[in-house]
Amino acid sequence: MCKHTHATYLSRSHLAGFAGIDAQALGVSREKHHRYLINDPSTEGILLYQGDACVGYAYIAEGHIGPLAVAHSDHMVTAFRTALAIAAGKGTSQVTAFVSGPSEAALKAAVEAGMRITLPMVLMSSRDFGSWAQYLPRNPGFM
Repeated sequence: MCKHTHATYLSRSHLAGFAGIDAQALGVSREKHHRYLINDPSTEGILLYQGDACVGYAYIAEGHIGPLAVAHSDHMVTAFRTALAIAAGKGTSQVTAFVSGPSEAALKAAVEAGMRITLPMVLMSSRDFGSWAQYLPRNPGFM
């Protein structure tokens, strides 16, 4: 389990490293998505590490966390808490995230941090998707 996570800010040079995380969490490449987010001046991307190993990434924009992905579900709670601390440290009046029901670790961490469900949604798909325990979206329309 990931006990200590630290963050490094993203740049285009990190794109190749996302392939493995996205493959494990989502089962697909999100390279175009990453390129868009890295070039968005209002969005800040971070790589999440346990020791020297990169275990995930998160994007933060105007107090919103997401997308966030981790290579293994055991890393989700610490990754989410790290992203939450970074987002809260930006001085925004509110921090938000889309947290899926299967991501019990992130839901528990959100509730413990005082976050509340304000906009319940149902996301449906006719195709299989990766592990919702390893991925938090930016927003359903951006999927």
